[in-house]
Amino acid sequence: QVQLVESGGGLVQAGGSLRLSCAASGFTLDYYGIGWFRQAPGKEREGVSCISNRGDTIKYADSVKGRFTISRDNARNTVFLQMDNLKPEDTGVYYCAAGLLPLLLKDGYDYWGQGTQVTVSS
Repeated sequence: QVQLVESGGGLVQAGGSLRLSCAASGFTLDYYGIGWFRQAPGKEREGVSCISNRGDTIKYADSVKGRFTISRDNARNTVFLQMDNLKPEDTGVYYCAAGLLPLLLKDGYDYWGQGTQVTVSS
């Protein structure tokens, strides 16, 4: 069964940090670009960061540049999103997705996880 599972979300105060994980099962991530997306209540799902299958192409949304770091460990079939200096506007459900190309657009991804909640209090 092909599956992506996010973990690491939680409640944190502004200025704090969280590290999200996206673990794949049923397929190998070696051939896939991975994107992280988030969705706040009443808002569209937006791209946060993405990384190519080899890790040589990385993109960030302007709103998270300098605060978030995406990385991957293909041996563990897992992708990470380190989130530092979190702000209340970072609150939302965070999803990872796997596709052929690293994109900040939600179209073009083949597999999606169920999401993990991140809440940043002020």
